[in-house]
Amino acid sequence: MRIVYRVSQFWNTLSKKSDPGPVDEAHLLLTLAQRELFAQLQPSEQKHAISIWRKLLDRGEDQPDLLVAALLHDVGKLRYPMTPWQRVLVVLVKAIMPARARLWGSMPAENWHKLPSWRKAFIVAEQHPRWGAELAHQAGVSPLVEYLIREHHHPWGQDINTAESDLLHRLWVIDNES
Repeated sequence: MRIVYRVSQFWNTLSKKSDPGPVDEAHLLLTLAQRELFAQLQPSEQKHAISIWRKLLDRGEDQPDLLVAALLHDVGKLRYPMTPWQRVLVVLVKAIMPARARLWGSMPAENWHKLPSWRKAFIVAEQHPRWGAELAHQAGVSPLVEYLIREHHHPWGQDINTAESDLLHRLWVIDNES
């Protein structure tokens, strides 16, 4: 079932069709600097962020920091925009050899310009949450939004009994469905 979803996600990425209505509505949550950051995302990343934002709203979520984090959670991918083929490679390796994907992605990024593009894709997949939190911080997000972006690949925060980790878990669930 997950493979069917990933195949449809891949074809949707290639189509790059967008609906400006939800983008305009979502922009109302963002400051000018945050909108500029969002606008730099690839169309497929924007579509993904809007989808998560919309699903949160459909489930009755109205916490502003959670909704802003939904829109900006993947901005760390701006450091190295991946091609659809690199995304497919990362998804397949994560499904088949998750430990290897994490290892390839954990390499320090200082000398990554010397690496082949397939290795860069794993670094982006693993490290974009931290990079995104840094970019979002520069765009003036709240500390909570910064935390949610930095930790969005983890189902719970450091302490599962906090309001912050509950918000993080809600973001993680929707992101993993989308």
